[in-house]
Amino acid sequence: MSAALKLHRQLGTSAFGRWLASQLIGFRAPYFRSIAPLLVRLEPGVCDATIRHRWRVQNHIGTVHAIALCNLAEFCAGLATDAAMTPGIRWIPKGMTVRYLKKANGRMFASGTLDSIGEIGSGADRICTVEVRDSRGEIVFDAKVTMYISPSKA
Repeated sequence: MSAALKLHRQLGTSAFGRWLASQLIGFRAPYFRSIAPLLVRLEPGVCDATIRHRWRVQNHIGTVHAIALCNLAEFCAGLATDAAMTPGIRWIPKGMTVRYLKKANGRMFASGTLDSIGEIGSGADRICTVEVRDSRGEIVFDAKVTMYISPSKA
């Protein structure tokens, strides 16, 4: 079981625990702290998280910046992938295709789902699909994050 999944299972049953787990993950991957994500749900192959609409994630027109949405997508894709890994398997993001569908205003709710791992042989690409919705439930952004999954080096 991944460290993030274990942490979320231990702490994620309360609002404070989810906040604390999110902070601890942010110390492990500090760049994500720039968007202050809140981990809501984490299961093997699935991750839900939110970010608040605040000044530091805003662009020049007052909406949530496109790159903040990309960071949220990578946060969810990475954790969904990490939670699905078995011992002896590693992963790294390889690419991301995104679509900006609407202006992103208010709290953003992201949900990432990883394709099944299946056979990886010496290495394989897997796709994690992430949708980001606004507070009205409308999809404002989506992404397909390609993860390269391979056996760990001995």
